[in-house]
Amino acid sequence: MRAIRCAIVDDEPLAVRLIENFIKRTPSLEHVVSFTDPVEAVTYLKENAVDLLFLDIQMPDIDGIGLAHMLPEGIRIVFTTAFREYALESYDVEALDFLVKPLRYDKFLRSAEKAMKWYEMKELSGSVNMGTMTVSPKEIFLRCDGGLQRVAFDSIVFVEGLKDYVRFHLDGVNHTVVTHLTMKSVEDILPSEQFMRVSRSHIISLSHIRSVDRNLCVYIGDTMVKVTDMYREHFQAFLNNRLVGR
Repeated sequence: MRAIRCAIVDDEPLAVRLIENFIKRTPSLEHVVSFTDPVEAVTYLKENAVDLLFLDIQMPDIDGIGLAHMLPEGIRIVFTTAFREYALESYDVEALDFLVKPLRYDKFLRSAEKAMKWYEMKELSGSVNMGTMTVSPKEIFLRCDGGLQRVAFDSIVFVEGLKDYVRFHLDGVNHTVVTHLTMKSVEDILPSEQFMRVSRSHIISLSHIRSVDRNLCVYIGDTMVKVTDMYREHFQAFLNNRLVGR
């Protein structure tokens, strides 16, 4: 796998140089560009390919949360800030990780490893081009217990978020797989025609739904999952497209 292309946006030059040094010490990462001006950064990032962005939150003109909303899809974000209270906001833009200043290399390295796992998973489950036909994957490989566990899409009942981990609930009694990923990374990998996110902590297999009550509580396998307001409109549209009778 190629090195992950990294950019840095931070209005503090010392912080920029520190992160640049961390990237150079990490073989899986490649430094591409740094900015102390967030406005210049937005223009560049919209026009140039970058995989991973180390992004400060408190900056002039555009803060990091606002900048994150302007980025093209596909750029994963690790927020860097001196203020822990921004951690909750970082989840709203599905950040890959959140580092609190002063930055330490051991914690930076954990973020790098998390990014590498995400891109490995994406690569393992990516579509395979065969001439003029694209063959969509039907399975993924999850890193767990020191090895790789093959998981067929059809066997996934739902996915449950556990902070820095996710639990895949599979067909079969007490059959689960826990791996170190974010819900956003899983949502990006699983095919949207087969799976839907219905809350911050749940992605469900549409084919495993048994019933849905009037409060949009979904009964899937032996579990009930509540569709939250953020995902209600999307899920209701799915139901309306398949509704028969009154």
